[in-house]
Amino acid sequence: MKFEEACRRVEEVLDRRWKSADETERMLRLEKEKRAIMGFEEDMDEYRNDIRQIIGEEGIENAECPEWYRNLAEGIFNELYGLAGLAPWAYDETEAYRKSSSAKLIGDRLYCLIDGVSRLQPQTICSRRREQLKRAMLLATPRERLEDGFHEVYLRNGIRITIYSGERTKEGQDVMVFRKYILQKLSFEEMVSLGTIQPEAAELFKVMTDIGFNVIFAGPVRSGKTTFMQVWQCYERRDLEGLAISTDPETPWHEIMPDAPLMQLVADGKDLETLTKSLLRGDNDYVLLEEMRDAAAYRLCLDIISTGTHRSKATVHTSDPVNLPFRMASGICERYGGSIQGVIQQIFSGFGYVLEFCSREDNRGEKRLKALWEYCYDPEKDIPSIHLLCSYDAVSDDWQWKFHMGDDKKKIGSLNREGMKEMERIMRELEKRNPIKEKNVIYPRYYRPQLMENPQKEG
Repeated sequence: MKFEEACRRVEEVLDRRWKSADETERMLRLEKEKRAIMGFEEDMDEYRNDIRQIIGEEGIENAECPEWYRNLAEGIFNELYGLAGLAPWAYDETEAYRKSSSAKLIGDRLYCLIDGVSRLQPQTICSRRREQLKRAMLLATPRERLEDGFHEVYLRNGIRITIYSGERTKEGQDVMVFRKYILQKLSFEEMVSLGTIQPEAAELFKVMTDIGFNVIFAGPVRSGKTTFMQVWQCYERRDLEGLAISTDPETPWHEIMPDAPLMQLVADGKDLETLTKSLLRGDNDYVLLEEMRDAAAYRLCLDIISTGTHRSKATVHTSDPVNLPFRMASGICERYGGSIQGVIQQIFSGFGYVLEFCSREDNRGEKRLKALWEYCYDPEKDIPSIHLLCSYDAVSDDWQWKFHMGDDKKKIGSLNREGMKEMERIMRELEKRNPIKEKNVIYPRYYRPQLMENPQKEG
């Protein structure tokens, strides 16, 4: 018997049960169906058991089963109520899928990122099943309207799903983009084993976390910046009170750090603006800002660190950390007014370091620390500067280093002198082994163009 026929037989039995059920039973069934698609194990098991029983009653145990499913009951469940052909990827049922961080459903075609390449998979998902998936997923997010052409939802296991449909796509070419975190252990040692950083950098970043600098994690989409912020945060002191603000519930901090008093808020745009005053009055030792992407997020972050708050971390989509302060300042001033120069000064005074990440060109599944930048500000000369402390060489797959430590960093680390000594020791050893040879100091022209031609003459 063909797999499609087996699915049809089971569906007919379940349809008869549905028709004979009263209104209360139907409502309960709809809720279980939604929860099964979202990945609640108890509800998934109930459906699997029902289907397994029906398979026996109907005598279809020998029906064909596609190779991407573990067994017939699993396959029929996913075709009727689960994630269809996407389920093996979502639940890591093969080694290749376990290591795959993203998948795209374009029309009925499924592509998975495997070994850094988007590969077409043998399974397809028909339009009726895609529509059923979308409807069930949106039941979990009441604020989302079915007729909207763009949605973001999350499965139980943290997979983020972005949906484009309706007038936003061509007919029959609706899109679902799936993202999942594949890092099993959040540690710098794991980052070393994956090749994201070198072994000595793991010790350096532990010391920097302990000292408590304000740090930005930058890079394009799928560069690993959010994962690295999670790793960095895992080394934060558990006795400090934190606040995590994100534009969507992407990172489950309550699961990553269940022993830390870390509050989590989901807000963006106008919602974030209404919370700003109350957040500034909050009694927080540090703040995490995930996906800074508009003026409201930039201003809130800057207002927080300008009060002297340390240990704060933020992620931002950019491939240009040198011009990031100007981009942030321009966005803030355009929306709220003020002096761009004054805001730029606050950024250079408040943030200590930017860790920039990228994907390898020959394998997008592999992430690398592309650069480590230090933001410095000299209040006597009123000059900001950007120092390239680490640079990744894709040809040798290695990193070059240059030691520098601004006076503002020394001031922050004055209460942790041993940590500062260790940080300097590690960086000097890294520089000695493989030094940066090109110019590594940038005086941003966007601050005061008339003085940046020759910053030394202002001394």
